Amino acid sequence: MTSDITLFVNPTAGRGRGARATRPAARVLREAGFGVRTVLGEDAPDALRRAREAVAAGTDALIAVGGDGMVSLALQAVAGTTTPLGVVAVGTGNDFARASGLPVRDPEAAARLIAGALKGDGGRPVDLGRVVRGDGTGPGGPGRAGTWFGTVLASGFDSRVNDRGNRMRLPIGRLRYDVAMLAELATLGPLPYRIGFDDGPKRQVAATLIAVGNGGSYGGGMRICGDARMDDGLFDITIVGPCSRSTLLKVFPRVYKGTHLDHPRVTVHRAAKVTLEAALDTPRRTAGAGITGYADGEPLGPLPLTAETVPGAVRLLGAR
Repeated sequence: MTSDITLFVNPTAGRGRGARATRPAARVLREAGFGVRTVLGEDAPDALRRAREAVAAGTDALIAVGGDGMVSLALQAVAGTTTPLGVVAVGTGNDFARASGLPVRDPEAAARLIAGALKGDGGRPVDLGRVVRGDGTGPGGPGRAGTWFGTVLASGFDSRVNDRGNRMRLPIGRLRYDVAMLAELATLGPLPYRIGFDDGPKRQVAATLIAVGNGGSYGGGMRICGDARMDDGLFDITIVGPCSRSTLLKVFPRVYKGTHLDHPRVTVHRAAKVTLEAALDTPRRTAGAGITGYADGEPLGPLPLTAETVPGAVRLLGAR
């Protein structure tokens, strides 16, 4: 019997690489004996609805073709189910694929690994993070069980850069976020948090940013939680304490190699559950205002947020 699998495609990923990658990936999978259908969406909610329908209908695998944004959508459809996930990483950042040891911008190699895993061990179980709001619902609102993420939950300076970049229309591409970072540097200052690990007491900390890593990197290779593993049932939580503009500019380049982790302003903790709150106490700013959470590069909304690890939440095809 032929197995039927679903390609979940973002045609605009990587400036069109998603569309171009679909044909060679589908060819390799068909040559391996699989029936292949393609799912597109008019927008992100429509694409997610279609992916969930494919999973509910019994597709033998959901294959995300695109970047980390497409992987994030796919995780919402397959996490906690028996449907395995494949990744053909052809986006801009591809942090999920890098963390999993999957090919990047090589759709044929990715498809061969996927086909081999489907015929072999059926994929490797990997951990995911799941985020809920302070009221216990998902960031999407009441009735949502939570938002799944594979790489990093970011808050603080990095999320503010994202916020500003998302509001800007020009320049286009990654240069937009370079400009946004320079603008945020002009107002750099420590942010007051309350943070709790597992079921321990919450404590107040002042930090430039706090990153909760299921995987090690975000932003296309910035190894903010560089020692994080996706199979140990724990997050790595990187806290960058208060620092000046000059210190941040000196430390920032080290994040690409993960060597920032030994800087005296940086501390790392490990926990299976993390609660983040904004301890903003001025009359004009209610708790949560001014600090947004992002997971896998996608906005979650303002703090408070709670993230928990879910061991083996998805079977990942071809992962090392």
